Amino acid sequence: MPTGSTADDVLVQLCHDLRLLREQAGGPSVRTVALQVGLGKSQMGAILNGTIRRPPEWHVVRGLVEAFYKYAHDRGREERLSIRSGLDEYWRPRYAMVEHAFSQSARARERRSRTVAQVDPGTVVPRQLPPAAPHFTGRSAELAALSRAADACGPLLITGMAGVGKTTLAVAWAHQAAHQFPDGQLYVNLRGFDPSGLAMTPAQAVRGLLEALAVPPRMFPPGFEAQVGLYRSLLSDRRLLVLLDNARDAEQVRALLPGSPSCRAVVTSRVELTGLVAADGAYPVALDVLPDLDARQMLAHRLGRDRVNDEPDAVDQLIALCGRLPMALAVVAARAATRLDFSLSAIAEEMDRGLGAFHLGDSSIDVRAVFSWSYRALSRPAARLFRLLGLHAGPGIGLGAAASLTGVSVSEVGPLLAELTRAHLIAESSPGRYGFHDLLRAYAIEMADVAETEHERDAARRRSLDHYLHTAYAAALLVSPQRTQILVEPVSAGVTLEHLTDRDEALRWFTTEGAVLLAAAEYAGKAGNDTHAWQLSWAVADFLELRGHFDDWIATQRLAVAAARRLANPEILARMLLLLGNACWRGGRYDDALPPLGDALEVFRGLGDLAWQARTENTLGGLMERQGRFAEALEYANRSLDLYRAAGDPEGQARAHNSIGWCHCQLGDYQQAVDHCRQGLDRYQEMNDRNGQAAAWDSLGYAHHGLHQYEQAVSCYEQALGLVRDKIGRAHAGTP
Repeated sequence: MPTGSTADDVLVQLCHDLRLLREQAGGPSVRTVALQVGLGKSQMGAILNGTIRRPPEWHVVRGLVEAFYKYAHDRGREERLSIRSGLDEYWRPRYAMVEHAFSQSARARERRSRTVAQVDPGTVVPRQLPPAAPHFTGRSAELAALSRAADACGPLLITGMAGVGKTTLAVAWAHQAAHQFPDGQLYVNLRGFDPSGLAMTPAQAVRGLLEALAVPPRMFPPGFEAQVGLYRSLLSDRRLLVLLDNARDAEQVRALLPGSPSCRAVVTSRVELTGLVAADGAYPVALDVLPDLDARQMLAHRLGRDRVNDEPDAVDQLIALCGRLPMALAVVAARAATRLDFSLSAIAEEMDRGLGAFHLGDSSIDVRAVFSWSYRALSRPAARLFRLLGLHAGPGIGLGAAASLTGVSVSEVGPLLAELTRAHLIAESSPGRYGFHDLLRAYAIEMADVAETEHERDAARRRSLDHYLHTAYAAALLVSPQRTQILVEPVSAGVTLEHLTDRDEALRWFTTEGAVLLAAAEYAGKAGNDTHAWQLSWAVADFLELRGHFDDWIATQRLAVAAARRLANPEILARMLLLLGNACWRGGRYDDALPPLGDALEVFRGLGDLAWQARTENTLGGLMERQGRFAEALEYANRSLDLYRAAGDPEGQARAHNSIGWCHCQLGDYQQAVDHCRQGLDRYQEMNDRNGQAAAWDSLGYAHHGLHQYEQAVSCYEQALGLVRDKIGRAHAGTP
């Protein structure tokens, strides 16, 4: 039995077949046929349009088929019917398949319900809030407003210009209110205004939230809406706080809002998000720069009250130069705190020689001067690292990637990162992982353009891409050792690679670096590094499929196909087209899957590559199976078997025999199915392929059941179940 078909898929296909049968029969009146089978016209229309949620009763399907056959017979249109088999030969088995799919779906829903039940607030309590700012000052009116509004039902919305302290306020209030949410606090940085333009998608965000709620990726339901439904189910009847930071627009956050009134969401954004206020009842809190008194208190907390009181004019000048913007004040305070031998007036005078102003919304604040002043105080190696970090693709960076970017060792880059962290130019978000504020990243990019030559910038980006490509390639082979390997160019000098030892370590690395790898593939394509673009996409493909990140997989494979076209390498192009078709198929985008698979097959034929032609034919057959188009699937499977034989591929032959057998099952030819599935099983046993054996035994069980050979069917299913259980046991034991 093929994996992946959903109950909705097979029901829609049944409705499609009924609609096609009616059309080919000559289009009998919907009202007349509805009366014949005891339905209303609207119910009949829902069946034919495929908008029903549950399968109709068998007597309804039987009545419709008989009515359409009779109508065609009376009008001499029987030759126009694409399905002429009788009720028992075709329609009853098809209906049984729908029943089976829905029974499996019901079991899956039950398992999801058990998953929801197993995620007990007493056992999984996420505590994801970033640390509260140690010198948080002021904002008393805004804190009070948030606390009052928290008793309402809508999300809390904090808006304001970049660097005004939205996240700091949100995190401070969330820590104060944490006791009101004993079931935990979730945090997501949506990266809505990242200079790279790579904002987090709602689909990426909801998967991260599910993982934070301890849902294993294998338990994620397919499809974005279903995952949102599971997320909201897990939050139901719990008291949880969800902080959605740095949102680009209302659509980015709407699906992430809890559905339960016992939970509260806090959203921050640089834009007003009026749609969230109007449609979702968000309570807006708009932030401005700090009042003079609060700005002075902030410096006093960080520098000491005596030092601030001793030089009031210099403090006023510093506050004015920073435009009372909290982030600028924090950078100034960090610099001043490390130079106790400098007077504040000297620091203000040095700052006043800044470079100009960043323009933030409708205001112009001299932030560049603040950044420039801290930047010029760095050691030369740290300043270079700061500049090159601006060239890094993605939202965060680890030690090995930072070392590669600069071409130095991990032991050398560690102290430089610590220097940047002390200067508040970067932040250590978790042990050994670093990131910027958006404004600081933009400043770093500007400084790189000024201080680094084009050759130096290109070399740094090349080392960064090499770090991710070569580590991802090694990780991909640990995750899927059976993959057909690709040829990767030698690593550049100065690149530090991560040393991964096993599959679990590789999966953890992919999980940490996933967003960076997607960003790196996109950057490589845009920058003309086409080999890196398609190879990064290849390397991350199995991980994305394993985690169910189909939208990301499709997007990266489209990048890979575009890169392969530019390289004008037909073999690479065909393989990337095949991967793109697979991604669309696995992601449920059947109409999108067919064109790249057809193109891949055409290119492989032109190359005379029998093995890859066979794989592509087999994949096309799987796509047809998924859509219930079993006659077409059988044709593809037969062609793939011939090609696998010509290529001398026994594993492919086994796979093709099982696919042929399954198609015969669905077409009602159960004896042919037994013959082919048995041949597939024999080959799988010769190769000791336990996964293949389990699939073949399962198909054999289905075929024997169709032949009413129930004892044999039970025996086959028991064999399949034993192999699956053995596989699970081996996985838990850590043995191959």
